[in-house]
Amino acid sequence: MDDSSGTFSKVESTPPVMQLQSREFLKRSALPALPGTGLALGQLLLTDGNPERSNTALATVPQVAVEKVAVRLRVNGSNYGLRLDPRVSLLDLLREQLDLTGTKKGCNHGQCGACTVMVNGRRVNSCLALAVIQDGNEITTIEGLANGDQLHPIQTAFIKHEGFQCGYCTSGQICSAVAMLAEVEQGTVSHVTEDVRKPGKAVLTDDEIRERMSGNICRCGAYPGIVSAIREVSTSMKGVSDTR
Repeated sequence: MDDSSGTFSKVESTPPVMQLQSREFLKRSALPALPGTGLALGQLLLTDGNPERSNTALATVPQVAVEKVAVRLRVNGSNYGLRLDPRVSLLDLLREQLDLTGTKKGCNHGQCGACTVMVNGRRVNSCLALAVIQDGNEITTIEGLANGDQLHPIQTAFIKHEGFQCGYCTSGQICSAVAMLAEVEQGTVSHVTEDVRKPGKAVLTDDEIRERMSGNICRCGAYPGIVSAIREVSTSMKGVSDTR
């Protein structure tokens, strides 16, 4: 408002929002988090639509080619020599490059356990493990547990006790159970072990099984069958921790 005349004065409109094709913006902004990238994109977004200034801002965004890394892995008894993007997770390597799709991508944040595999006999959330870090390691997935047509005892027990419903988490549950039983054989204790000072392996009660398998979530609620399957194998089989 103009105070002298009591009338509203004309207000100039703000500069138009920069017109940038969405596909081009997404293509240019889909870059690894590098120093200066955020500042460059911020400058791009704050330009006033002038083509010259927009192109200048885009030119400041780092364009970096990621060098691939040589990695040697042994997966389910087979040796692989690979060249990998250092940002690739073990889960994506198994599923997308080695075509081992039995390992499932669930939350992709290490919270559900659907992607559990064994690395050198120990259970690992493969979605959180970088593939390049596994150089020289031996990896066992659900596809590597059976010996030909002969199922692993844990697999047989899961079928017998109906330790699954939709089956999405089952591969992770089984790999976790196999590795967990190996941990028990090695004398590893858990949060619910009554006497951690007692020598020898812990008695694998239902509470012990639930605690040790708590990192693997079954959204169908097939936990009674899972516990029964693991308990049966733990009490009736010897050498169950062997993956072959």
